[in-house]
Amino acid sequence: MYINMSSSYSEGLYPVFRGLLCLLSLFVHQAALATEEQADVIFSPKLQKAYFEIQKLRLPAARELIDDERAGNPDNPFISYLDSYADLHYLLIAEDRSRYKVFTQQQDKRLDQVGKLSEKSPYKQLFQADIRLHSAFAKLKFGNEVSGSWEIIKAYRLLEDNRKKFPAFTPTLKSLGLLHVLIGSIPENFTWIAKILGLRGNITQGIRELREVVKEEPFFRQEAELIDLLLHAYTLQLSPEQQNRIRQWPKEQPDNLLLHFFATTVLMKENRSEEASHFLAEAPKGKEYMPFPFLHYLRGEIALQNGDYDESFASYTRFLKQYAGFNYIKDSYFKMFMCRWLAGRDQEAAGYILKVAQTGSTIVEADQFAERIAKEFSEGKINPQQKILYKARYATDGGYFQRAWELMKTVSEKSFATTYEKAEFNYRMARILQKSGRTNECMPFYERSIALGQADAAAGGFAASSALQMGYVHQKNTDNQKAISYFKKAMSFKKHEYKNSIDNKARAALTELGQ
Repeated sequence: MYINMSSSYSEGLYPVFRGLLCLLSLFVHQAALATEEQADVIFSPKLQKAYFEIQKLRLPAARELIDDERAGNPDNPFISYLDSYADLHYLLIAEDRSRYKVFTQQQDKRLDQVGKLSEKSPYKQLFQADIRLHSAFAKLKFGNEVSGSWEIIKAYRLLEDNRKKFPAFTPTLKSLGLLHVLIGSIPENFTWIAKILGLRGNITQGIRELREVVKEEPFFRQEAELIDLLLHAYTLQLSPEQQNRIRQWPKEQPDNLLLHFFATTVLMKENRSEEASHFLAEAPKGKEYMPFPFLHYLRGEIALQNGDYDESFASYTRFLKQYAGFNYIKDSYFKMFMCRWLAGRDQEAAGYILKVAQTGSTIVEADQFAERIAKEFSEGKINPQQKILYKARYATDGGYFQRAWELMKTVSEKSFATTYEKAEFNYRMARILQKSGRTNECMPFYERSIALGQADAAAGGFAASSALQMGYVHQKNTDNQKAISYFKKAMSFKKHEYKNSIDNKARAALTELGQ
């Protein structure tokens, strides 16, 4: 039966998955050791090694191992599974459109191969579901939202059915737990769609399922723990213990490029770019690893946050020269503009702002923001006084709070002309104070930003972000009623560039609070 997938559906369900997409789907789907009951699945030493090589982003070595096994046993369903898994890693990093087309054509054949497993095998539907999730994340990455969302629905139903058929088969909970968390994070105004489609999510349940895998399945322990950490990093909140675990893993596996990337991006998100730069510098490299030009982008980000504009500009340039994908192109040109503009080289900067409108896509929020600001700059709506706000923003993002504070002390709300700028000033002040441990001092600035956003829709993004942070402040202080009120307020602001991610975080926090 065909159901017309409206734009409301794709806007409601898809953003739940998009925020985690680039990192999360790298960890989602693995394979398990064979048991006597599944004699037709052969987990040979070569294939097990290939599976771990993929996790390290050593794709050339992994593909060689898979091809060696294929020569001797081409009908082993685990081969099709690993082919799909390796392709997903490549596509998420390389964003290769020609390979994506081949990948989508091959997935049905891989599903057919896995479908030959016995109905008595719990791996049959697990493998089918995970291959569909490979397809889903690839399709969402490449902008095929409706088809990708349907793949998620099909995978969910397979996993739920597999859980009913084989309740003692814990590996099912790897992917099912993930989906339960993500579906449980859908904004409230879209939950009716999930219910109609038979999707049931619960954040607490999903985390509990993942931790059951950690406890009961030694082979899957790292995978389930990684998913748990990623969910907390990008949808929930990381505990100090989880942050320490993220730091420890690359030290335990110095040859794992994926873990170094994970530690770098999560620490950057946690405003710890100085620390993140060490993991980035220690990331393994060589011909045995797949090319990963996005690492240059991350170097550019850290240098920009630290005010090293020439080094940042050079890193973004290297990224664009080596990268053949479509995301973060607009953002990179925008950051190159910033490197010149913030350094006082305004005339040189102007050429890069023009490229923002001419290149790339607007799938990710960073590119959407870059395009909007580029348009406003070309219309003369960005004035030199905002340089202070941008410098403070980047310094705060990197965790250079003292530098950010010294910058912000040179201006006041009266220094800015528009409501948007005034709201941003108050939000920046609040974030610096909050991150510096001065919680009581930050709250009046957040309140002022919220009030400005309520008065002028153009400032809604800063108001929504302020309300979200106020919710976290009150949640930490165990004032749950106020926290609930602010999380709901964060979701009430319409049509700003960060609405998807803010709504998802607020919805997740409300779920934790029993709402």
